[in-house]
Amino acid sequence: MDTIARLVRTVFHAWFAAWILSACTLAAQSPAEWESVLKRLDRLEEENRQLRGELSGLRNQISAVHALAQAEERLDVTERQIREHAQTKVEASQRFPIRVTGMALFNVFLNSRFSGSSDNPALASRAMGNATGGASFRQSVIGLQFHGPETLWGGKVRGSVFADFFAGTGDSLSQQARIRTASLEVDWGTRSILAGQEKPIFAPREPNSLAQVGISPLTGAGNLWRWQPQLRFEQRVPLGGATRLNAQVGFLQTSEDIASVPGEYSSTVARRRPALEGRFLFSHSLDETRRVEFAPGFHASTSHLLGASVPSNLFSLDWFANPWEKIEFSGAAFSGQNIGHFGAPRQGFTIRPEYHVVPVHSRGGWTQLTLLATRRLSFNFMGGRHDDRNADLLAGQVGKNTAGAANIMYRLAPNVIMSLEASQVRTDYLGTGLRINNHYDLAVAYQF
Repeated sequence: MDTIARLVRTVFHAWFAAWILSACTLAAQSPAEWESVLKRLDRLEEENRQLRGELSGLRNQISAVHALAQAEERLDVTERQIREHAQTKVEASQRFPIRVTGMALFNVFLNSRFSGSSDNPALASRAMGNATGGASFRQSVIGLQFHGPETLWGGKVRGSVFADFFAGTGDSLSQQARIRTASLEVDWGTRSILAGQEKPIFAPREPNSLAQVGISPLTGAGNLWRWQPQLRFEQRVPLGGATRLNAQVGFLQTSEDIASVPGEYSSTVARRRPALEGRFLFSHSLDETRRVEFAPGFHASTSHLLGASVPSNLFSLDWFANPWEKIEFSGAAFSGQNIGHFGAPRQGFTIRPEYHVVPVHSRGGWTQLTLLATRRLSFNFMGGRHDDRNADLLAGQVGKNTAGAANIMYRLAPNVIMSLEASQVRTDYLGTGLRINNHYDLAVAYQF
């Protein structure tokens, strides 16, 4: 419309100049003729004012139409957001926001002849059997995440609960739900308190795998993971620049495995015992995506059986680093005694003649290298080992358990992952020798 206005003004000016020129050429004309010329100029000026008014009105109409179009577009966006919110909204009785999350996981697997009839063997069986395979949805995970209003001294409340279907025998009609992890946390910005069932405080990291989800990857081969009730306090301290310290200290409830104790002694075992744990994470950010982390940790508790107290102590170190955007390096290591209650081989102590209970000294750990080839494609290479001191064991027990795995993960869609994994477990039994089991897994996960 500005272009039209300029064109009208140009035409008018040209017309006016022509009239002036003609007036100059008619300077010798009579007064009546001059009066006629002036009247015509007045009419032209009036027409020009009317045209400007019409153009201004038209411009206002166009602006109104444009504003209306923008308002309608914003209304459409708002309606879409409302529909999306309605689709994902879960209403709680207390009217606090709850989000449903989880993963539908389908596995097709094949084991070699030392699986011991287990779908996901953490140890190679002593006795050779048949190769086994199958398919399952039992490692699917469903969870709820929630947050509530502010509480004492401005603390923010949040929490979660996650369950899977890995309990039961594993047959198609015997897949029972169980709680994996759950937590209720109050956060005050630089400090927080958490109560729940989680991994041990000193061992929060895990390898990346869709083949082993019901039990953690590298279970019995350096990854201490068993979820346990706990109450912990965390303090976050900036150390200057991009460096920070996260200090965690808490109490846990350990659970002794009576199945590993001879039947005549099982009644003397205290099933649940308190434990003290801690972890101190030092982190340095190289930029927005790269960082280096390492964290020492500890565990201290006591097992009670046969009227004796058996110490359970452990020191650990875990780490993560991605000095290059396409490479990640993570892992953990530990050394201690009587740690069978953390998902390690279930032989935390040995009962010798005359009721002498000996804690089993252990050391081990795991490590993983991840290559992020593209936004969709990644490669994970992992390995771990759990080594118990032979002098503390009896014949037939596990002296050393080693596992290694490699997998390829590809995102078919932003929330759909396909994985192909091959792994091997090598278990060395005292007096029996080495047993090897291979495991192959094809997984498809739909994350929601």
